Amino acid sequence: MTFQESIQVCFGKYADFTGRASRSEYWWFMLFLALVSTGLSLLGSVWSGLFSLGTLLPATAAATRRLHDTHRSGWWQLIIFVPLIGFIVMLVFLAQESRPD
Repeated sequence: MTFQESIQVCFGKYADFTGRASRSEYWWFMLFLALVSTGLSLLGSVWSGLFSLGTLLPATAAATRRLHDTHRSGWWQLIIFVPLIGFIVMLVFLAQESRPD
């Protein structure tokens, strides 16, 4: 999946927590969010904050679909609230290869 395709798919499935997301789809979308947020932070933190708030739902939905692709529940995202270790575990889960049915 290309950079533009992943952005279109993720915004097309804005609040769709069902299905699967490939590694490329998820990571291209996260790169887009990081680049735009960084660019907007140059204009002011308010713009970056508004963008981050507006893309929180599609980012969470994409992460849920990515976890589904590795045969995990989307609820595993809550592990991020465990200091330090939660972030590492989540990063490993999201970086793993897809698991076929």
